[in-house]
Amino acid sequence: MFRFERSVQQRIEAKGGGGVTVHALRDISLHLKTGDRVALIGRNGAGKTTMLRAMSGVYEPEQGEIRSSGNISALTDLMLGVDPEASGYDFVITRGIVMGLTKAQAKGLFADVEAFTQLGDYLHLPVRSYSTGMLLRLAFAISTAIVPDILLMDEMIGVGDSQFIERANLRLNKLMSQVEILVLASHNEEILRAFCSTGVVMSEGRIVHTGPLAECLALHNEPTLPATGLS
Repeated sequence: MFRFERSVQQRIEAKGGGGVTVHALRDISLHLKTGDRVALIGRNGAGKTTMLRAMSGVYEPEQGEIRSSGNISALTDLMLGVDPEASGYDFVITRGIVMGLTKAQAKGLFADVEAFTQLGDYLHLPVRSYSTGMLLRLAFAISTAIVPDILLMDEMIGVGDSQFIERANLRLNKLMSQVEILVLASHNEEILRAFCSTGVVMSEGRIVHTGPLAECLALHNEPTLPATGLS
């Protein structure tokens, strides 16, 4: 269960430039239940990423309440918890704890991460020695090593070469089919149709429509839908 209550509001302050404050989310009210497969739809700047970060707990709303039941995995900020001096194995533990696991449970992910990333001895080295692709591969493997109750995703993730991307997509497909609630933000309508049945259309930080996916996509594609805001 996921419930936004009492008109959730979120503001973001831009440092410098006179201390500009932007209302990233406003008047948000939404209730999701087990079995929901929700497409978060909106143009660039509509507030989708802010919405996902609020749902995951990265952003705390300034007004209103967000209540959830079940563990949440957010494939939005894969690099959260990165210490450049930590080894790959240490990063598995740190990231696992950020995801709500105990230290022992996080260590239990080692075998899966080893097999999936194929990083070998690099897992003993500080992550500062990794290429960007290697670090993303490790973060992705950890974030998808457990099946959460609620999965939040901001676009499909491509990490590594074409062979690895294929394996990553297979892993994601399996994960998305197993979770109780899926919220997926993407501009790719083919992906949304493959995994989602309902839609939430956002514009200027507000929810402007909820309903069947086809109906929401049609509304989103109308030229009159406002396109400004902050994501």
